[in-house]
Amino acid sequence: MRIGSIVLVIWLLIGVIAAAQRDYFSGGDATCAKTGTVIVTIIAGPLNYFGLNPKVKCTTPQPSK
Repeated sequence: MRIGSIVLVIWLLIGVIAAAQRDYFSGGDATCAKTGTVIVTIIAGPLNYFGLNPKVKCTTPQPSK
């Protein structure tokens, strides 16, 4: 169990590094798509360095007038 936890933490750290290298943490406006892309990039971890470039597209419903 302990080795699994260590591997998981390292996996997620690599994902954070990949997101930072793609400048996903810069900029002020946090949209649904940007937030989703950052989360998926972090979860993908080392796979980012093997050509995986996850992107999330989402739209939120507009309020009626």
